Amino acid sequence: MASLNYFPAVKASSIALGTVFNHAVSLAILTPVFGDTYKRAQAANTKEEFFKSKEAASAAAAWGSSLVGSAIQAYGVGALINNSGTLSTKGAAYLGTLIFFASSAPSFISQIFTEKRPLDTVAVGALARVFETVGLSLVMNYWGTRTNPFD
Repeated sequence: MASLNYFPAVKASSIALGTVFNHAVSLAILTPVFGDTYKRAQAANTKEEFFKSKEAASAAAAWGSSLVGSAIQAYGVGALINNSGTLSTKGAAYLGTLIFFASSAPSFISQIFTEKRPLDTVAVGALARVFETVGLSLVMNYWGTRTNPFD
């Protein structure tokens, strides 16, 4: 039977702060989706008509999955900070950079060389991922992730 003892403890307020930070970065990327949805809501005759629409359902699904993903990523980064013994800002920046290169760099290389996407589109995605990885590790390291600072 699986046990939760194998999961490292991370301070709950740190997970909450990381979730809010990461979710704000994700929403900055999803703003065009929500902007179009807001315009459709204004054009709808009634609130009930809008809430029954596919646009509302897709916006709610994007928002909810982004929130859950942000929480899972915040826990993961906090666990890595704790288990790697990172205490300094420099160490947190290195850890965030490592997470960025391990999780995002292959997709950006593929987008540039294989899919031939425009560089400005790839750059915006890369910048967002830098904030979601390096920025998140710096914010969480500043806030503190350990449940007991004497461990």
